[in-house]
Amino acid sequence: MWWDMDPAMKAEFEDWHSHEHFPERLGIPGFRRGTRWTSASGGEGIFVMYELEAHGTLSSPAYLERLNTPSPWSTKMMPHHRNMVRCQSHVLETRGGGVAGQALTVRLSPATGRDDELRSALASLITTLGTRPGLTGSYLLRHEAPPIAQTTEQKIRGSSDRVAGWVLASTGDIA
Repeated sequence: MWWDMDPAMKAEFEDWHSHEHFPERLGIPGFRRGTRWTSASGGEGIFVMYELEAHGTLSSPAYLERLNTPSPWSTKMMPHHRNMVRCQSHVLETRGGGVAGQALTVRLSPATGRDDELRSALASLITTLGTRPGLTGSYLLRHEAPPIAQTTEQKIRGSSDRVAGWVLASTGDIA
C-alpha cells in the first residue's frame, strides 16, 4: 500500500502504526510480517508491505472484524491516509527476501493480452537483480481484490482506494 501522510501527523502516525496498528494486524491469523518505508526524498509518501500466509487472509473473518471495527486511535488516523493505492497481491515471482534499509517499487500494468510476455520479462529481470550487490530481494506481485464489500476503514478515509495492477519491488541497501 502507498499513501501520503500529512507531515503534521507524521510523529503520531509513526507511534500509532508501530505500537497499535502493526501489532493488531500481525495478531491476525495469516499475517506473517509487515514493513513500513518512507519516501527517500523526505516527502509525505509511505509504503507498507504485509506478507501473508495466503491471499484468503484478506477476506478472513478476523481481518474483516478489524477493518470494520477500528479502534478509536485508528479511526482518528484513517482520514490522514491520503491518495491510498493498494495491491492485494499474489506473488508471481520472488528472489531473496532478506531485511533491507531501502525499497524501490514500480507500479505497472501489462498491455491487453500481454500478461505472459510481461511476466516472463520481469521474471528474467528479477533473476538478474538477485545477483546485484546490495540487493536482498525482488518480487513481482499481481493484484486480485478480495471478495469483500467496502470496509469501515475505507469509508473513514473518505474515498475508494485506487489499485496497482502489478508491482515490481526490490529491496536492499544501496549507497
